[in-house]
Amino acid sequence: MTPRKITVAEGDGIGPEIMQATLRILEAAGARLDIEKIEIGENVYKQGHTSGISPEAWDTLRSNRIFLKAPITTPQGGGYKSLNVTVRKSLGMFANVRPCVSLHPFLHTKHPDMNLVIIRENEEDTYAGIEHQQTDEVVQCLKLISRPGCERICRYAFEYALANNRKKVTCFTKDNIMKLTDGMFHKVFDEVAKEYPSLENEHWIVDIGAAKLATSPENFDVVVMPNLYGDILSDVTAQMTGSVGMAGSANIGDQIAMFEAIHGSAPRRAGQNLANPSGLLNGAVMMLVHIGQPEIAESVQNAWLSTIEDGVHTYDIYTETHSKQKVGTREFADAVIERIGRRPKQLQAVEYRKDGEAPQRIEIKPTKPATKQVVGVDVFIHRPNIHAGDLGAMLDRLGGDGLAIKMITNRGVKVWPDGFPETFCTDHWRCRFKATGGTVDHRQIAALLNRVAEADLDFIKTENLCTFDGEPGYSLGQGE
Repeated sequence: MTPRKITVAEGDGIGPEIMQATLRILEAAGARLDIEKIEIGENVYKQGHTSGISPEAWDTLRSNRIFLKAPITTPQGGGYKSLNVTVRKSLGMFANVRPCVSLHPFLHTKHPDMNLVIIRENEEDTYAGIEHQQTDEVVQCLKLISRPGCERICRYAFEYALANNRKKVTCFTKDNIMKLTDGMFHKVFDEVAKEYPSLENEHWIVDIGAAKLATSPENFDVVVMPNLYGDILSDVTAQMTGSVGMAGSANIGDQIAMFEAIHGSAPRRAGQNLANPSGLLNGAVMMLVHIGQPEIAESVQNAWLSTIEDGVHTYDIYTETHSKQKVGTREFADAVIERIGRRPKQLQAVEYRKDGEAPQRIEIKPTKPATKQVVGVDVFIHRPNIHAGDLGAMLDRLGGDGLAIKMITNRGVKVWPDGFPETFCTDHWRCRFKATGGTVDHRQIAALLNRVAEADLDFIKTENLCTFDGEPGYSLGQGE
């Protein structure tokens, strides 16, 4: 078969060592790869590329479409963007996939029976990275959730479960509080779940769900969630298996995919032949399955499991109880290579389907346009050292032309009218104007803002209040 062309980046810190070990193992197992290397990370940041990757490297990634990446170091100080987030979002890698499997008893864990997969939405949520300082005292981070983004990741989770003989898909959200954003994720999950009757499905509020995950992970199979929760809980779950340093990760898009370890570059351990290459190797195994070489993936992972089972361990997982030989990075790779063709005796051997994995391209249904009407506007005002009642009186005089002030909140809590004196207030006020005649237009909103400006009030942003097919598309204030 023609070798598959892939892009490889050795990264920073321990990256070059663990990448060399990983590639030696893949070559020994017969992986059919044509490797093109690029430089990313600390040196590239310092050359003036704020995302840690050069234009030429982007071209290589987009051409080869498969990226095996070692960890990088982001320089300290402001102005540097996360390379991982930039690559994932720029190249449309919407799904992050992290298997978390116990290696008991060879790696200490309180959860010997866990075998689950976290599937994390990879592009939206607070990771849109849209933040603003709005006043002296208040900063904002926008949480953006789209219906297509929700459907794509939820559908991928169910397709992944089918392709990998999983039985259940669980959704985590916080839609008891964020009723619109997380509420959309939950709603779409329920809609998609109906199309997969052979699979169990369930939903948990993320706080109690995380508690259940931490105490009884054996009750979960595939868990899908929005970006922020997925980022946190995938690391927590990986550590619960015994070591976050052993876990690999896949980032899947319609056209391009990236595979990596989930740990950092550990510069203090660089160049000492100490680092454990297992995380990157497990990411590479996921890559082999993805590019249609599942038999090589099986051979590599079963050899790796046999090595762990035989007690040949790097320093980070070595214990007097379960280890027999402490080895360095190169020697660990040698041990895995020696065991190619073997299957573990106590740990469960892996078998990958020859008919492929979950599809890259997930078909989503077009969103049906709703009837949208503007019924008001929230005007956010920066005003220190003012009482809510005084601000309410000022804004009441600015009403007219179809708009009237109805409510003021501070950090989401209603403080006017009928607010409580105990409520702590900052210099950031949300002032809700509602239409007196049912709907308003942009001209009326612009005229209101002119009146606000003429009253010497500093408005910092607005949010139109809209209904969609008659349903409010905005949240109430706490106490409204």
